[in-house]
Amino acid sequence: MTCPLVAVFALAAALPWAQATPDPPRVQALRIVLLSTMLADRGIGEWGFAALVEVDGRRLLFDTGGRPETVLSNAREMGIDLSDVTDVVLSHNHSDHTTGLLPMRRALAAKNPAALSRVHVGRGIFWSRPSAEGEENHVLKVRGELEAAGVRFLEHEGPAEVLPGVWLTGPVPRIHPERNWSTRGRVRTPEGLVEDTIPEDQSLVFDTARGLVLLSGCGHAGIANTVEYARKVVRPAALHAAIGGFHLFPLDDQRLDWTADRLRDAGIENLVGAHCTGIEAVYRLRARLGLSRERAVVGAVGASFELGKGIDPLDLAR
Repeated sequence: MTCPLVAVFALAAALPWAQATPDPPRVQALRIVLLSTMLADRGIGEWGFAALVEVDGRRLLFDTGGRPETVLSNAREMGIDLSDVTDVVLSHNHSDHTTGLLPMRRALAAKNPAALSRVHVGRGIFWSRPSAEGEENHVLKVRGELEAAGVRFLEHEGPAEVLPGVWLTGPVPRIHPERNWSTRGRVRTPEGLVEDTIPEDQSLVFDTARGLVLLSGCGHAGIANTVEYARKVVRPAALHAAIGGFHLFPLDDQRLDWTADRLRDAGIENLVGAHCTGIEAVYRLRARLGLSRERAVVGAVGASFELGKGIDPLDLAR
Protein backbone atom coordinates (compact mmCIF):
# COMPACT_ATOMS: atom_id res chain seq x y z
CA MET A 1 0.00 0.00 0.00
CA THR A 2 1.40 3.40 -0.98
CA CYS A 3 1.83 5.93 1.81
CA PRO A 4 -0.50 8.93 1.15
CA LEU A 5 2.31 11.39 1.91
CA VAL A 6 4.60 9.72 -0.67
CA ALA A 7 1.80 9.90 -3.23
CA VAL A 8 1.36 13.63 -2.59
CA PHE A 9 5.09 14.30 -3.10
CA ALA A 10 5.11 12.20 -6.28
CA LEU A 11 2.17 14.16 -7.67
CA ALA A 12 3.79 17.51 -6.79
CA ALA A 13 7.02 16.52 -8.51
CA ALA A 14 5.09 15.68 -11.67
CA LEU A 15 3.47 19.10 -11.93
CA PRO A 16 4.97 21.41 -14.64
CA TRP A 17 5.93 24.18 -12.22
CA ALA A 18 7.75 21.71 -9.99
CA GLN A 19 10.21 20.65 -12.67
CA ALA A 20 13.80 21.82 -12.20
CA THR A 21 14.80 24.62 -14.56
CA PRO A 22 17.84 23.54 -16.58
CA ASP A 23 20.95 25.65 -16.15
CA PRO A 24 21.68 27.97 -19.09
CA PRO A 25 24.55 26.89 -21.32
CA ARG A 26 28.02 27.84 -20.14
CA VAL A 27 31.07 28.31 -22.30
CA GLN A 28 33.51 25.47 -21.64
CA ALA A 29 36.50 26.43 -23.81
CA LEU A 30 37.46 29.97 -24.79
CA ARG A 31 40.53 31.54 -26.35
CA ILE A 32 40.77 35.14 -27.59
CA VAL A 33 43.76 36.20 -29.71
CA LEU A 34 44.47 39.83 -30.60
CA LEU A 35 45.05 40.33 -34.34
CA SER A 36 45.10 44.14 -34.47
CA THR A 37 46.18 46.70 -31.89
CA MET A 38 48.98 49.24 -31.49
CA LEU A 39 51.62 47.36 -29.49
CA ALA A 40 53.42 44.56 -31.32
CA ASP A 41 56.52 42.46 -30.77
CA ARG A 42 55.44 40.26 -33.67
CA GLY A 43 53.35 41.18 -36.68
CA ILE A 44 52.15 44.70 -37.50
CA GLY A 45 50.88 47.21 -34.96
CA GLU A 46 48.31 49.85 -35.94
CA TRP A 47 45.66 52.14 -34.52
CA GLY A 48 42.92 49.57 -34.86
CA PHE A 49 41.42 46.49 -33.28
CA ALA A 50 40.52 42.93 -34.18
CA ALA A 51 40.43 39.66 -32.25
CA LEU A 52 39.86 36.02 -33.14
CA VAL A 53 37.50 34.18 -30.81
CA GLU A 54 37.68 30.39 -30.48
CA VAL A 55 34.80 29.17 -28.34
CA ASP A 56 33.66 25.56 -27.87
CA GLY A 57 34.78 24.49 -31.32
CA ARG A 58 33.45 27.59 -33.12
CA ARG A 59 35.31 30.67 -34.35
CA LEU A 60 34.27 34.31 -34.63
CA LEU A 61 36.11 37.41 -35.79
CA PHE A 62 35.52 40.47 -33.62
CA ASP A 63 36.27 43.68 -35.57
CA THR A 64 38.55 43.75 -38.60
CA GLY A 65 41.37 46.25 -38.04
CA GLY A 66 42.17 49.71 -39.29
CA ARG A 67 44.06 49.03 -42.53
CA PRO A 68 43.17 46.71 -45.40
CA GLU A 69 45.91 44.09 -44.88
CA THR A 70 46.79 44.21 -41.18
CA VAL A 71 44.62 41.37 -39.89
CA LEU A 72 45.32 39.04 -42.81
CA SER A 73 49.05 39.72 -42.54
CA ASN A 74 49.16 39.19 -38.78
CA ALA A 75 47.05 36.03 -39.03
CA ARG A 76 49.40 34.60 -41.66
CA GLU A 77 52.44 35.38 -39.52
CA MET A 78 50.82 33.56 -36.59
CA GLY A 79 49.82 30.59 -38.73
CA ILE A 80 46.11 31.33 -38.35
CA ASP A 81 43.76 30.46 -41.23
CA LEU A 82 40.69 32.71 -41.16
CA SER A 83 38.95 31.15 -44.16
CA ASP A 84 36.72 28.94 -42.00
CA VAL A 85 35.43 31.90 -39.96
CA THR A 86 31.91 32.64 -41.17
CA ASP A 87 30.68 35.15 -38.58
CA VAL A 88 32.00 38.63 -37.82
CA VAL A 89 30.98 41.02 -35.06
CA LEU A 90 31.52 44.73 -35.69
CA SER A 91 31.57 46.67 -32.44
CA HIS A 92 30.78 50.00 -34.16
CA ASN A 93 31.18 51.94 -37.41
CA HIS A 94 34.64 53.50 -37.02
CA SER A 95 37.15 52.74 -39.75
CA ASP A 96 39.84 51.49 -37.34
CA HIS A 97 37.53 48.54 -36.60
CA THR A 98 35.95 47.95 -39.99
CA THR A 99 38.37 48.70 -42.86
CA GLY A 100 39.73 45.16 -43.08
CA LEU A 101 36.34 43.53 -43.66
CA LEU A 102 35.92 44.10 -47.41
CA PRO A 103 39.46 43.08 -48.50
CA MET A 104 39.37 40.07 -46.18
CA ARG A 105 35.98 38.94 -47.45
CA ARG A 106 37.22 39.16 -51.04
CA ALA A 107 40.48 37.36 -50.30
CA LEU A 108 39.03 34.55 -48.17
CA ALA A 109 35.88 33.92 -50.24
CA ALA A 110 38.08 32.46 -52.97
CA LYS A 111 38.90 29.62 -50.57
CA ASN A 112 35.56 29.43 -48.75
CA PRO A 113 32.47 31.20 -50.17
CA ALA A 114 31.01 31.42 -46.65
CA ALA A 115 34.06 33.14 -45.12
CA LEU A 116 33.13 36.32 -43.20
CA SER A 117 29.72 36.26 -44.85
CA ARG A 118 27.54 36.96 -41.77
CA VAL A 119 28.22 40.25 -40.02
CA HIS A 120 26.55 41.14 -36.73
CA VAL A 121 26.04 44.87 -36.14
CA GLY A 122 24.16 47.06 -33.69
CA ARG A 123 21.26 49.32 -34.61
CA GLY A 124 22.62 52.69 -35.69
CA ILE A 125 25.72 51.47 -37.49
CA PHE A 126 24.20 52.46 -40.85
CA TRP A 127 23.18 55.96 -39.77
CA SER A 128 24.98 58.71 -41.67
CA ARG A 129 27.83 60.62 -40.04
CA PRO A 130 27.99 63.77 -42.22
CA SER A 131 30.89 66.22 -42.02
CA ALA A 132 32.40 69.03 -44.07
CA GLU A 133 34.68 66.43 -45.66
CA GLY A 134 31.79 64.12 -46.56
CA GLU A 135 30.45 60.86 -45.11
CA GLU A 136 32.45 59.70 -42.06
CA ASN A 137 30.73 56.32 -41.62
CA HIS A 138 33.05 53.79 -43.27
CA VAL A 139 30.59 50.90 -43.01
CA LEU A 140 27.87 52.95 -44.69
CA LYS A 141 30.25 54.00 -47.48
CA VAL A 142 31.21 50.41 -48.36
CA ARG A 143 27.90 48.69 -47.51
CA GLY A 144 26.98 48.25 -51.17
CA GLU A 145 30.35 46.72 -52.01
CA LEU A 146 30.17 44.41 -49.00
CA GLU A 147 26.70 43.16 -49.92
CA ALA A 148 27.77 42.74 -53.55
CA ALA A 149 30.66 40.64 -52.26
CA GLY A 150 28.21 38.32 -50.49
CA VAL A 151 28.12 39.80 -47.00
CA ARG A 152 24.80 39.62 -45.14
CA PHE A 153 24.27 41.99 -42.21
CA LEU A 154 22.36 40.93 -39.09
CA GLU A 155 21.28 44.06 -37.23
CA HIS A 156 20.67 43.74 -33.49
CA GLU A 157 18.51 46.15 -31.51
CA GLY A 158 19.11 44.36 -28.23
CA PRO A 159 21.01 41.50 -26.60
CA ALA A 160 21.18 38.18 -28.45
CA GLU A 161 22.68 34.78 -27.68
CA VAL A 162 24.63 34.15 -30.90
CA LEU A 163 26.10 30.83 -29.68
CA PRO A 164 25.41 28.81 -26.52
CA GLY A 165 26.68 30.96 -23.67
CA VAL A 166 27.93 33.67 -26.06
CA TRP A 167 25.99 36.92 -25.90
CA LEU A 168 26.05 40.01 -28.06
CA THR A 169 25.00 42.99 -25.98
CA GLY A 170 23.55 45.00 -28.83
CA PRO A 171 23.45 48.76 -28.11
CA VAL A 172 24.24 49.40 -24.44
CA PRO A 173 22.10 51.69 -22.23
CA ARG A 174 24.12 54.61 -20.86
CA ILE A 175 23.24 54.46 -17.16
CA HIS A 176 26.51 55.93 -15.85
CA PRO A 177 27.76 59.29 -17.18
CA GLU A 178 30.71 57.85 -19.10
CA ARG A 179 31.54 59.91 -22.20
CA ASN A 180 34.10 57.70 -23.92
CA TRP A 181 33.86 59.22 -27.39
CA SER A 182 34.92 62.31 -29.29
CA THR A 183 32.38 65.10 -28.94
CA ARG A 184 33.01 66.45 -32.45
CA GLY A 185 30.95 63.98 -34.48
CA ARG A 186 27.32 64.20 -35.56
CA VAL A 187 24.95 61.39 -36.52
CA ARG A 188 21.71 61.52 -38.50
CA THR A 189 19.23 59.49 -36.45
CA PRO A 190 15.52 58.96 -37.19
CA GLU A 191 14.93 61.86 -34.77
CA GLY A 192 17.35 64.19 -36.56
CA LEU A 193 21.00 65.27 -36.53
CA VAL A 194 22.49 64.96 -33.03
CA GLU A 195 25.81 64.44 -31.26
CA ASP A 196 27.32 61.12 -32.26
CA THR A 197 27.60 59.06 -29.07
CA ILE A 198 28.24 55.94 -31.20
CA PRO A 199 24.86 54.52 -30.17
CA GLU A 200 25.47 51.17 -31.92
CA ASP A 201 28.50 50.33 -29.74
CA GLN A 202 28.28 46.67 -28.66
CA SER A 203 30.41 43.98 -27.07
CA LEU A 204 30.58 40.20 -26.74
CA VAL A 205 30.03 38.49 -23.39
CA PHE A 206 30.95 34.88 -22.63
CA ASP A 207 29.16 33.13 -19.79
CA THR A 208 31.61 30.74 -18.12
CA ALA A 209 31.72 28.81 -14.88
CA ARG A 210 34.44 31.21 -13.71
CA GLY A 211 32.30 34.28 -14.42
CA LEU A 212 31.68 36.59 -17.35
CA VAL A 213 34.33 37.40 -19.95
CA LEU A 214 33.88 40.69 -21.83
CA LEU A 215 35.36 41.45 -25.26
CA SER A 216 35.12 45.10 -26.33
CA GLY A 217 36.21 47.03 -29.42
CA CYS A 218 36.35 50.58 -28.05
CA GLY A 219 33.83 50.54 -25.23
CA HIS A 220 32.34 53.83 -26.38
CA ALA A 221 29.25 53.02 -24.31
CA GLY A 222 31.53 52.98 -21.25
CA ILE A 223 33.06 49.94 -19.62
CA ALA A 224 30.99 50.40 -16.44
CA ASN A 225 27.78 50.68 -18.46
CA THR A 226 28.72 47.64 -20.54
CA VAL A 227 29.64 45.47 -17.57
CA GLU A 228 26.49 46.44 -15.68
CA TYR A 229 24.36 45.67 -18.73
CA ALA A 230 26.12 42.35 -19.29
CA ARG A 231 25.45 41.30 -15.70
CA LYS A 232 21.81 42.25 -16.19
CA VAL A 233 21.10 40.50 -19.50
CA VAL A 234 23.35 37.43 -19.11
CA ARG A 235 23.56 36.82 -15.36
CA PRO A 236 24.84 38.72 -12.30
CA ALA A 237 28.15 36.86 -12.16
CA ALA A 238 31.56 38.30 -11.37
CA LEU A 239 33.63 39.73 -14.22
CA HIS A 240 36.32 37.09 -14.77
CA ALA A 241 38.06 39.05 -17.55
CA ALA A 242 37.75 42.21 -19.65
CA ILE A 243 39.64 42.23 -22.94
CA GLY A 244 39.95 44.77 -25.75
CA GLY A 245 39.70 48.51 -26.24
CA PHE A 246 37.94 50.64 -23.63
CA HIS A 247 38.73 54.22 -24.75
CA LEU A 248 40.18 55.24 -21.41
CA PHE A 249 43.33 56.99 -22.65
CA PRO A 250 41.86 60.55 -22.48
CA LEU A 251 40.57 60.15 -18.89
CA ASP A 252 42.13 61.97 -15.96
CA ASP A 253 43.18 60.15 -12.81
CA GLN A 254 39.90 60.84 -11.02
CA ARG A 255 37.85 59.25 -13.81
CA LEU A 256 40.23 56.32 -14.07
CA ASP A 257 39.91 55.72 -10.32
CA TRP A 258 36.11 55.86 -10.63
CA THR A 259 36.31 53.30 -13.47
CA ALA A 260 38.58 51.02 -11.46
CA ASP A 261 36.19 51.15 -8.52
CA ARG A 262 33.28 50.08 -10.72
CA LEU A 263 35.37 47.18 -12.05
CA ARG A 264 36.28 46.19 -8.50
CA ASP A 265 32.56 46.18 -7.62
CA ALA A 266 32.05 43.78 -10.56
CA GLY A 267 34.77 41.46 -9.23
CA ILE A 268 37.21 41.79 -12.12
CA GLU A 269 40.05 39.25 -12.10
CA ASN A 270 41.85 39.77 -15.44
CA LEU A 271 42.34 42.78 -17.70
CA VAL A 272 43.85 43.01 -21.19
CA GLY A 273 43.71 46.67 -22.16
CA ALA A 274 44.39 47.02 -25.88
CA HIS A 275 43.83 49.61 -28.63
CA CYS A 276 42.35 52.81 -27.17
CA THR A 277 42.50 51.76 -23.52
CA GLY A 278 45.84 53.55 -23.10
CA ILE A 279 49.08 52.31 -21.57
CA GLU A 280 49.03 54.68 -18.60
CA ALA A 281 45.34 53.88 -18.04
CA VAL A 282 46.09 50.14 -17.82
CA TYR A 283 48.84 50.75 -15.26
CA ARG A 284 46.66 53.00 -13.12
CA LEU A 285 43.76 50.54 -13.22
CA ARG A 286 46.14 47.72 -12.29
CA ALA A 287 47.44 49.64 -9.28
CA ARG A 288 44.00 50.76 -8.11
CA LEU A 289 42.57 47.25 -8.47
CA GLY A 290 45.55 45.57 -6.84
CA LEU A 291 45.99 43.18 -9.75
CA SER A 292 49.32 41.53 -10.51
CA ARG A 293 51.37 41.94 -13.70
CA GLU A 294 50.12 38.51 -14.75
CA ARG A 295 46.48 39.60 -14.49
CA ALA A 296 46.50 43.14 -15.93
CA VAL A 297 48.51 43.85 -19.09
CA VAL A 298 48.66 46.07 -22.14
CA GLY A 299 47.33 44.08 -25.09
CA ALA A 300 49.74 43.36 -27.95
CA VAL A 301 49.34 41.77 -31.36
CA GLY A 302 49.34 37.99 -30.77
CA ALA A 303 48.55 38.27 -27.06
CA SER A 304 45.83 35.93 -25.87
CA PHE A 305 43.47 35.07 -23.06
CA GLU A 306 42.49 31.45 -22.51
CA LEU A 307 39.88 30.28 -20.06
CA GLY A 308 41.55 28.28 -17.31
CA LYS A 309 45.05 29.43 -18.30
CA GLY A 310 44.82 33.21 -18.14
CA ILE A 311 46.71 35.83 -20.12
CA ASP A 312 49.69 35.26 -22.41
CA PRO A 313 50.95 38.82 -23.07
CA LEU A 314 53.96 37.71 -25.18
CA ASP A 315 57.33 39.32 -24.44
CA LEU A 316 56.98 43.07 -24.83
CA ALA A 317 54.06 43.50 -22.42
CA ARG A 318 55.10 40.87 -19.90
